Amino acid sequence: MSVPAFHELLWPTLAALKAMGGSASNEELLAKVIELERISDPVASFIHTDNRQTKLGYNLAWAKTYLKRVGAIGNSGRGVWAITDAGERFTQAEAAKVPQLVRRQDYDRRREQSGDEEPTTEEAVAANQSPPEETWKDRLLTALRVMQPDAFERLAQRILREAGFVKVEVTGRSGDGGIDGIGVLRVNLVSFQVLFQCKRYQGSVGSGAVRDFRGAMVGRSDKGLIITTGTFSGEAKKEATRDGAPPIELIEGDSLCDLLKSLKLGVATEMVERIIVDAEWFSRV
Repeated sequence: MSVPAFHELLWPTLAALKAMGGSASNEELLAKVIELERISDPVASFIHTDNRQTKLGYNLAWAKTYLKRVGAIGNSGRGVWAITDAGERFTQAEAAKVPQLVRRQDYDRRREQSGDEEPTTEEAVAANQSPPEETWKDRLLTALRVMQPDAFERLAQRILREAGFVKVEVTGRSGDGGIDGIGVLRVNLVSFQVLFQCKRYQGSVGSGAVRDFRGAMVGRSDKGLIITTGTFSGEAKKEATRDGAPPIELIEGDSLCDLLKSLKLGVATEMVERIIVDAEWFSRV
């Protein structure tokens, strides 16, 4: 499957942000890149080897990381990406040089710390084509996938409670159309009843699963929510937001990892202490 590599998505990322008025969420940005580059659904839905996201989404994430490293784009704590003034001035030729600029940054930092030599031609080519792998999300999803079904449902219950839901109950009854639980979300003076389903998938959840879940929730709730450790196909995402049908929110593996991290549920962020010795201070004693 010929999925565009991360360095091939650098310029499309900038173009997509410009087309969307300068900013976009992760999901909006991915959809706009697919539209502008005319990427087919089979290519856009091709699953990465980590089984938590699409290969295209993974490569786009690294394209955003590299563009951020050179100051072309930035992101907020709410997951919104925005193009900077410098990014607005980027040409397509300059975007193509971004991997080289990032490698130079890394090389200068390594040389400053340990005196590493200039990377070889083979290392430079490899760095241009394949950015380093993330690992914490892979480890997290491995832990989630070995959980017992009822434990994963209780985790979903905890996530909803931490996110502001009340009256969250796990039902998990057989023959209930795949509904695992229910909760109430209060927004100001309005309350919404939400049914949720948990899927410990390693692959992609298709549109059929979304249709079946909607059939079970019709007449019983205002909204639906499906949480998976895998990903959702392009058709499943379209089905979830189909006109005239009750909307269903989808949380796939990659977003689930970010959510657990933000809620600090089983994921901790450690700050590395940097110690600086002020030699001049001792000379003044």
